[in-house]
Amino acid sequence: MKKIKLILSLFILGLITACGDEESPNTLGGSSAKIPIPTTGFTSPNSYGGMTLVWEDDFSGNSLNTSNWTFETGRGQNGWGNNELQFYRRENTSLQDGNLIITAKKESFEGSEYTSSRLITLNKQQFRYGRIDIRAVMPRGQGLWPALWMLGSNFNTVGWPACGEIDIMEMIGGQGRENTVHGTVHWDNNGSRAQFGGEKKLTAGTLADEFHVYSISWDATTIRWFIDDKQYHVIDTSPAELDEFRRQFFFIFNVAVGGDWPGSPDSSTTFPQHMIVDYVRVFQNNP
Repeated sequence: MKKIKLILSLFILGLITACGDEESPNTLGGSSAKIPIPTTGFTSPNSYGGMTLVWEDDFSGNSLNTSNWTFETGRGQNGWGNNELQFYRRENTSLQDGNLIITAKKESFEGSEYTSSRLITLNKQQFRYGRIDIRAVMPRGQGLWPALWMLGSNFNTVGWPACGEIDIMEMIGGQGRENTVHGTVHWDNNGSRAQFGGEKKLTAGTLADEFHVYSISWDATTIRWFIDDKQYHVIDTSPAELDEFRRQFFFIFNVAVGGDWPGSPDSSTTFPQHMIVDYVRVFQNNP
C-alpha cells in the first residue's frame, strides 16, 4: 500500500484465549457464530529444491503468536497516508480452525465509521530475500482494500519511500475489480516516490471465492510475483537506485476500508467482511 506518512504505534499483545466453537477462538469481542471458511483453492508445496523453510506461521493453536506479530492501532495520519476511513483495533483480529481472520466492520469507534485490524512483524520477523508464500481468501465489496505487504525494516530511521515497499498482493473491492491481484514496489527516486506494478486477472471467479497463494521470489537483482505459482510480474532491482530492495523487510497484513485507491463503501457494500489467511511461509536458498 502507498504510505506517505505511516505511524508505527507498537503495542504489547496479550494472549488471546480460545473459546471452543465460537466464531474465532481468540477474538476479543466477536460474535458467537463461526465465519464460513472456503474449503477449496490452491495450496503451495511445503518445500522447494535447494531452499530451506526459515519461518512460517500457520496460525494454529489457541492464540496469536506474539513473537511474530504486533498490532498497529488507530486512525493513522491522514488515514494512514491514503485517506482511509477505518480505525484499526486488535479486537478485529481472530483465529479460527488454523486461520488468521481480519474482520472489517461498519461500526462507529473513536470518530471512525469502520473498524478493522493491521498486524506487523517489525523487530520480530524480518527477512532479506527468499520465496514467500501466503495462502489467503480476500474480502469483497466496494471500498475494501486488503493487502499482504512488506516495508523496509529501516522505516523508522529513513521513512517512506526511502525504506522501500514490496506489495506481495493488493486487491481493490467493488466495480468488478475483485478478480484482480496487484503486485507493486515503491522506492525513493531523488526524494520522490517511484513505483512499478503489475496485475493479474483470474479467468473465472474472484479472489474472495476460495483460497489463492500469493508469492514473491526475491533476490539481490530481481523480484517476481506469482499467484497460484504462476508468474505475472517481475522487476529488475539491480540498478543502484533500487538498493532499498537489498535490505531487511517486515510483513504487514491489513484490511483497509475506503481510501484514495478503492474509494468509499456504498450501499452495495455488506459488512462484516473478512480476510482469511491460512499460512505465511518464507524459504531461503541453502548456503
